[in-house]
Formats: sequence, structure tokens, C-alpha cells
Amino acid sequence: MAGGSSSTGSSSRWYAPKFGFHPHQPSLKHRAGATILGATMWFWIFYRARQDGPVLLGLRHPWDGHHGHHDDHAHGEGHH
Repeated sequence: MAGGSSSTGSSSRWYAPKFGFHPHQPSLKHRAGATILGATMWFWIFYRARQDGPVLLGLRHPWDGHHGHHDDHAHGEGHH
């Protein structure tokens, strides 16, 4: 019984009893929650890498990145 017998009804090899340890399978809501939180984490990491990656790699200075909302104004208006 200390070996790899899988007579517990579990179809997963990760939840088979080993050396007297019998882990319970996580519920569907816990697995779905972990998948959603993990995907959210990676999407956030990729989003921030897209935004801050050139600065972190030294390809751009942090103060060089604000060229969005001021470009539509005329440059001779007197406010800077």
C-alpha cells in the first residue's frame, strides 16, 4: 500500500496515495478560481511588461513616454 496503487477511484496520477499521504482533490470552484486568478496575474504581468518593458530594459527614459494627449494641441499656445 506504500507504493503507487491507484485503487481509490481517482483518475488523476497527482492525487494517488503515496507513502500514507492521501490528498483530497480540490473542488471545481477552487480549480476554476485558481485558473482565473492565474490568468489574471499573467495578463497583468504582460500588460505591465508592454507598458514598462522598454524603460526597464534601458531602451527608453521614463520621461520620454508622455506623447499622448498633448500632441493634439497647437504648440504655440504658450502653456508647457
